[in-house]
Amino acid sequence: MPASRLEDVISIAQHVLESEGAALSSAHHKLGNDANAARNWQRAIELVLGCSGRVVVTGLGKSGAVGRKITSTLASTGTPALFLHAAEALHGDLGMVAPGDCLLAISYSGRTEEILRLLPTVKEQGVPVIAFTASRQSPLGAGADCTIEITVEREACPLNLAPTSSTTLCMALGDALAVCLMEARGFGSSDFLRFHPGGSLGHGLALSVHEVMRRDEQVALCRETATIREALNAISNAVAGAAIVVDEEGILCGYLTDGDVRRALLRCDDASELLESRVDSFMIRSPLLLRGEMTAREALRLFGERRINDAPVVDDSERPIGWLEESDILRAGVI
Repeated sequence: MPASRLEDVISIAQHVLESEGAALSSAHHKLGNDANAARNWQRAIELVLGCSGRVVVTGLGKSGAVGRKITSTLASTGTPALFLHAAEALHGDLGMVAPGDCLLAISYSGRTEEILRLLPTVKEQGVPVIAFTASRQSPLGAGADCTIEITVEREACPLNLAPTSSTTLCMALGDALAVCLMEARGFGSSDFLRFHPGGSLGHGLALSVHEVMRRDEQVALCRETATIREALNAISNAVAGAAIVVDEEGILCGYLTDGDVRRALLRCDDASELLESRVDSFMIRSPLLLRGEMTAREALRLFGERRINDAPVVDDSERPIGWLEESDILRAGVI
């Protein structure tokens, strides 16, 4: 492709991202500054939380595709949900909707005939309707119990025809709905694991520090009275990056990384003198301590917060039982 054409496609891609980002930014601003928008959002959350059944999501075309994704996200985050194809609903599938359910109807125009024809039957069953549509004045918006407006100034499509910015906004609002419900229900990582037993997500949530840590000869240990030379020998023998320092009772009292030694060497004039110095003069006295029952994902988060890449693993008495490096977690497939 000629360079000039390549520049064109980069410019077009940037325009699309900018347009869709602007739609999200506008919705963010509206939710925080429009009292009606805020009330409608809170009402939508209340309707779903008050639902004893499932959230039935319906839509056609691109709205249907977005609806399927929202359904999946809701179901995987603690809100039972199913997708109802609006056209198939008119030919028998409407039996999927039952009292106690809540209907989430998606139509940007608010005039999708198949969806509008569902409303009387749904309402007869006392099922509340939440609409994701461009206007509260549309037939769908007017007929819903709660309307979340998904208005965009313009689609990212140059013809302003293909659903682009509007579908991005709709999907983002679906994510926001799911996350709000997660928080309201107190849905935690153990719940998430129950619904994601397979794949990298389930693997990462289930894997414990005890399962991935290094142990026995792979752990560098030394006494607080040891010399830097002895600590470095222990680190080398274990092929580790740090030594766990223990007192005479075997309880952790410090942590010495090869980085600590390297920085000390740069500050001193006599390397041989440093090597014969005691470990407790250079060790970290309050290092991050990991527990075996902690999840590997949580350990990875702590590494990121502390800007470190390894830590000792201890038992309830703070006796070392292992050593964990960030690479061990990543190698196990936790991301």
